[in-house]
Amino acid sequence: MTPPTIYVCITCRRPGDSGEPDGEPRPGAILAAATAQVAAGTEVDVRPIRCLANCTRGPSAAMRCNGSWTYVFGGLDEHCADALIEGARLLAGAADGIMPWRGRPAPLKRGLVARIPPLNFSELEPTAESRTESGTNS
Repeated sequence: MTPPTIYVCITCRRPGDSGEPDGEPRPGAILAAATAQVAAGTEVDVRPIRCLANCTRGPSAAMRCNGSWTYVFGGLDEHCADALIEGARLLAGAADGIMPWRGRPAPLKRGLVARIPPLNFSELEPTAESRTESGTNS
């Protein structure tokens, strides 16, 4: 598996912010810088990115490894940089490509926005029993 990558939105504002004056870094850019600083000297790759389209829950970050699920988190701030690095390491060490809940830092538990399957993911077909239990008999 390749090293984990964290994408941090540098255009994120906090919800309700109408905008900061030009010249002041946005909260997303501050988070990206803090995360890159914490990642220095580790196997974690931090990449700034413009807009993760999670504006109502920004600042936001996404993380993935080759073959793993991709995770999107929101409601972050610069104090979450350590949590992002720790979460990326958990994801990189997960044999099934799913970040374990146990041991996941609190900001990544409460800030989870989405978990996106890898491109090669194939859900198992539901059995007749599971269709009956869920009320779908098609």
